[in-house]
Amino acid sequence: MPTPPDRRPTRAELLASADRRVPDVIASGLAVLFCGINPGLYTSWSGHHFAGPGNRFWPTLHAAGFTERRLAPAELRRLPEYGLGVTNVVPRATATAAELAPEEYVAGGRALARKVRRHRPAFLAVLGMGAYRTGFARPTAGLGEQPERIGETRVWVLPNPSGLNANYSRADLAALFRALREAAGLPDRTAGA
Repeated sequence: MPTPPDRRPTRAELLASADRRVPDVIASGLAVLFCGINPGLYTSWSGHHFAGPGNRFWPTLHAAGFTERRLAPAELRRLPEYGLGVTNVVPRATATAAELAPEEYVAGGRALARKVRRHRPAFLAVLGMGAYRTGFARPTAGLGEQPERIGETRVWVLPNPSGLNANYSRADLAALFRALREAAGLPDRTAGA
């Protein structure tokens, strides 16, 4: 059961959250299915994707115009209202992605491809270049749209919005996410705000 957003977990609660899974927010025919690497411990504890205090997913989603305001992680069930969903390459929670074995990425990539074929989003946005490269055997893949598709689904690679990824500023992340929003033909929900 998701935990109230007004309480911080104890260290013991976070450690007990390792290896848990967080349910997808997915529906058929979405415009964009965002795909994280794997849940962090804070996400696992709360039951809400990208819930860690330093994660920049929710602010970036708003800054890129996907939402009219910054949604809280506890509001993730509203994503399909915007034509969006969320899943992970590897479903099990860890403290860092460095704890994942390459085989987990490969198995996760296969499972993700099956999920994408079943739900047919217009775009799959993998949030992490390394996860995409390993999970889909594309060692030279860069950011942006990929030449490969999964069925009819176009594949897009974006930087991981984790606060641990200091390679991209908030403005850089917003610009990269905005390019995806525009390619998907979604309106700028911040226009006129």
